[in-house]
Amino acid sequence: MTAKKKEVTLQVSVINQEQWEEVLATKGLTVVDVYQHWCGPCRAVLSLLRKIKNELGDDLLHFATAEADSIDALEKYRGKCEPTFLFYGGGELVAVLRGANAPLLQRMIVEELSKEKLVLEEGGERKVVVDNGLMDEEKISQEDVTHLHSEDGENIIVPASKSYTVAIIKPDAVAHGKASEIIMKIQDAGFEILAQDEWTLTEVQAREFYQHKDTEACFEDLVQFMSSGPSHILVLSQLEDSANVVQAWLDFIGPTNTDEAKREKPASLRAQYGTQTLFNALHGSEDSDRASRELAFFFPNFSTPSGTEQDVEEEHAERTLALIRPDVARENREEILAQINKSGFQVCLQRETVLTEEQVRHFYLHHVDEDHFPALLQSMTRGPLLALVLTREHAVQHWKDMLGPADVRRAKEENPECLRAQFAVGDHPVNQLHGSESTMEASREISFFFPVQQTLAAIKPDATQEHKEMILEEIRDRRFSIRRLEEKLLSRETVEAFYKKHTDRPFFNQLVEFMCSGPCLMMVLEKENAIEEWRAMMGPTDPDQAKIASPNSLRARLASDILHNSVHGSSSQHHSEEEIKLIFGDPSEHTEADSSDENTTEGPKDASSDNHQQHLEGKHHQEEVD
Repeated sequence: MTAKKKEVTLQVSVINQEQWEEVLATKGLTVVDVYQHWCGPCRAVLSLLRKIKNELGDDLLHFATAEADSIDALEKYRGKCEPTFLFYGGGELVAVLRGANAPLLQRMIVEELSKEKLVLEEGGERKVVVDNGLMDEEKISQEDVTHLHSEDGENIIVPASKSYTVAIIKPDAVAHGKASEIIMKIQDAGFEILAQDEWTLTEVQAREFYQHKDTEACFEDLVQFMSSGPSHILVLSQLEDSANVVQAWLDFIGPTNTDEAKREKPASLRAQYGTQTLFNALHGSEDSDRASRELAFFFPNFSTPSGTEQDVEEEHAERTLALIRPDVARENREEILAQINKSGFQVCLQRETVLTEEQVRHFYLHHVDEDHFPALLQSMTRGPLLALVLTREHAVQHWKDMLGPADVRRAKEENPECLRAQFAVGDHPVNQLHGSESTMEASREISFFFPVQQTLAAIKPDATQEHKEMILEEIRDRRFSIRRLEEKLLSRETVEAFYKKHTDRPFFNQLVEFMCSGPCLMMVLEKENAIEEWRAMMGPTDPDQAKIASPNSLRARLASDILHNSVHGSSSQHHSEEEIKLIFGDPSEHTEADSSDENTTEGPKDASSDNHQQHLEGKHHQEEVD
């Protein structure tokens, strides 16, 4: 009876200095995957290494993994979570590869093995290298790099000029052993993997990540599926044309519906690896704003410095939600805002709003069964509250420290200088200020009060030809996602329908003639608070007023008079929906992802929206021709 041959381990595991020295003494070429204890070795290349070993069948080729944290000789590699492969021949470093670039790794293994065999057979001289990629991070210019932080705060140093998107190889593809094959195809297509990690999402994490889809019928199934097993999380850029990496990745993976993918884009990844809409193998960020949110979810300290010291500080900033509840919002808001500003926070979004009981129950879902909830519900619905998005470094914890204990009695006894003690209302048991508990909660809560919106934006005929590119660049700099863009020569019929509420106004014919006089660049813009953000960017309708009130606005810089005021923006959510439908048709027919997912009916509305709209419609025509 023949004894069963013992299976040879593909990679030797090295976890101390003694084992490291033994590996270096091995004859032939040894390829070492250097890793950190917290993230483990690069599993994505295991299938590739096994394939190479089987195809070459060479006893002079060896693979190993080495934990940098416990090996003195690898001290300089600690704190680097980017996959790193070191090639050793005769105990000397002969090549280095960073990143899980499968085609390049395969080519280097073959080439370096050939070189090492020549040295051993013919006595040639090894070409020893120094790993010049290990630079002192303090010496790297902020203008040349950006930092991608892992959850443990470690940095991956990558060029600041790159754009990013988040890709997920979902549990179905991982379970079928397709992850490394997909990764190779990703790299063959010209995408660069800047970081990767393996996550097994909990149900709570899956709900948090997909909270913008919680109104969809398949939400519970999606949560169960995404928490059913490990996923591979990738941060992608492109070696070329990196400005469009979000859309390029969406095009590469294909339609969400796998039947549609197989029919219309059979070469796409979802067509090849997906089995049905839910089990469609891959995820891609819907747009740059969603990519930013998803990066913050998986890599909370992700930052993309853009050059100046101020920009770098802003990019490193964390966001948190602050609520000033109705009882103190009326009389004490200015004093509270002054303390917020004094503490180094910047208010990047602000909204006064009145919540319904249903909205409060949704926002405080995890507190509805607690004894204090009835009092909290009454406090939150008493009148307008002020919702703020605060930014600064470590914003969540710093704002929690400023607030003090949630229990008002404890706040008064233990920290009388904290905000909850200062602004307590009599003997009322409910504190008057709210702060997010974590970065994950901050993301959910900010989305509740400041949902992603779409607005119609237009560059009018007086600015389309001369200023179009400059305006588009500024729109992107402000982090709007351009969901639709089309240069149109509007017909008189379309313009009359667009401005139909002004039909009886004396300026109507002049307005119509102007809007038909040349091409307009029509856009659908998307981001948090998009309507107000775009209107603020445009500035007052009258350019003379704009130069005084908002000198950096587009109209202050570009417009010549009230009629020829360069740009248009929707005045409300209702008008935005009407205008988009008029110019581009039904939004569901042209958006990559239905924006209704972002704007659930459970989010709050601007407390003064009705009055604000009445005010707009009662003003002089200068306001109305926005």
